[in-house]
Amino acid sequence: MALDGAFIFRITEELKTAIDCHVDKIYQPTRDELVFLLRKKDFHKKLLITAKSGAQRLHFTESKYENPAVPPMFCMLLRKYLSSARLIEVLQPALERVVVLVFSGTNEMGDITEIRLVCELIGGKANIILINHDGKIIDSLKHSDIETASRLILPGATYNFPEKADKLNPLENTAQEILDKAQSSSLLATVDGFSPLICREIEGCENPQKALEKIINDLKSGNNPTLIYNPDGEPFEFSFTEISQYGENYQTKRFESFSELLDAFYGEKEAALRINTAARDIIKLISNTKNRTQKRLSLRLSDLKKCENRENLRIYGELIKANLYNIEKGASFAEVPNYYSENMETVRIPLDISLSPANNANRYFKEYKKTYTAEQTLKTLTEKDKQELIYLDSVLDSIERSRTLTDIAQIREELAEAGYIKQASSRKKSAKTFNALKEYTSVEGYKIIVGKNNKQNDYITTVLASKGDLWFHVKNIAGSHVVVFCNGKEVSDQTILQAATLAATNSKAQNSSNVAVDYTPIKYVKKPNGAKAGMVIYTTNKTVYVTPKGEN
Repeated sequence: MALDGAFIFRITEELKTAIDCHVDKIYQPTRDELVFLLRKKDFHKKLLITAKSGAQRLHFTESKYENPAVPPMFCMLLRKYLSSARLIEVLQPALERVVVLVFSGTNEMGDITEIRLVCELIGGKANIILINHDGKIIDSLKHSDIETASRLILPGATYNFPEKADKLNPLENTAQEILDKAQSSSLLATVDGFSPLICREIEGCENPQKALEKIINDLKSGNNPTLIYNPDGEPFEFSFTEISQYGENYQTKRFESFSELLDAFYGEKEAALRINTAARDIIKLISNTKNRTQKRLSLRLSDLKKCENRENLRIYGELIKANLYNIEKGASFAEVPNYYSENMETVRIPLDISLSPANNANRYFKEYKKTYTAEQTLKTLTEKDKQELIYLDSVLDSIERSRTLTDIAQIREELAEAGYIKQASSRKKSAKTFNALKEYTSVEGYKIIVGKNNKQNDYITTVLASKGDLWFHVKNIAGSHVVVFCNGKEVSDQTILQAATLAATNSKAQNSSNVAVDYTPIKYVKKPNGAKAGMVIYTTNKTVYVTPKGEN
């Protein structure tokens, strides 16, 4: 990914539009991310700064970031020094991957003072550093190792910029000057601020000088924020200039701004990564539990199959009892006519030579009763295992469709209540469990609500909905409960198809076609006593077949 010094130059130019803004709020959504709310007259934007390795950057953002209930210490420190401070300058040393945000604020004595926030966006060394007016480090997001680091990044140390390479600046040197010097080296080692992507683009052209002149012009003008998509349609690379080296299978899209481009490139990837990271432990727990349950169910089904012939045990007992006078004590088997068969064929019954014929009959009767009890117990346990697998599938499906950290927090709460994980006793339950329900409006104006997870499914179906509302769920597959709030009124086929499509889209069958969706009035949907969250039974249903339309 080409977040090189040249691209950062274009971002820096965009950030200069925020000069004279005051810092309204500061958040730290994750360990490596900061969000500043900047305001001035007719200007209100969020500035994202992240030092996350492989995704380090800063730009204006429209993405939503969830914030921890308790702000981290570095966030509290930034609020102390920068809350209400005014952004007075945005600097980039040459074309280095460093941006300095200069603020004017008031210290504890009421004096106007200058505070700098240095954003070092250098690969695995990315950092965010707060510096006072004397050039001393107040603190930083990451501290250096005092024994091994070449630069000291610790509170109280004097800040020094990263060492600069001796390269030509394309904003100050001509294309010819750069190419002349590159003859004794490589272009990458000659030009400042250009990534390997840009250098390959120049070197691969028939006329490198013309290509370099165009790229320098794009760098100065900022007219070509370009995002490159791979053949699968996924964001692949980005640049401040057009890129042609990947061929026709790679599509490009031009954006209005560089911030908008970065939002598009990182937004979906990081949201998914953030969710996966937050849910990693519960995904592992649920997957392991599911594997154990499947193995246990397999063993129980095997034992249950052995019980299928238990009726023979009773018949053997009855036949021995009916033929006691014909069976010698100490015999190892008895051959007797089978009165329970139409053909009265002779059956050979194994006997215990240490028991009398009467006791052998009693032994078979006892085995019959024991097997009957085992069969009833196994039927109950296998059904319980099957229901648990359905529930675990529904949890994994909910995690897969989660879009926010709040969604994951709700699933954790659900698993804690179900006994799969320990409840965090030090934290209060979220009061916002149901404040993010997915709500839609049908063509007839009826409200349609879709659950995101099992707790929301329960809430929608058993609390919000009334008997006359219409309930939808994919047939025999994990998915969301969907309710059309029609209060017993007749709804059109169009509304039924809309709700059914939402049910299919928000289910494990979201990538399938011709998905069966059951629907029925809420009065026919029941939650059995002791059932896990989201588990219901329903009757008097109809079925409609729809094709999901992707996330709605």
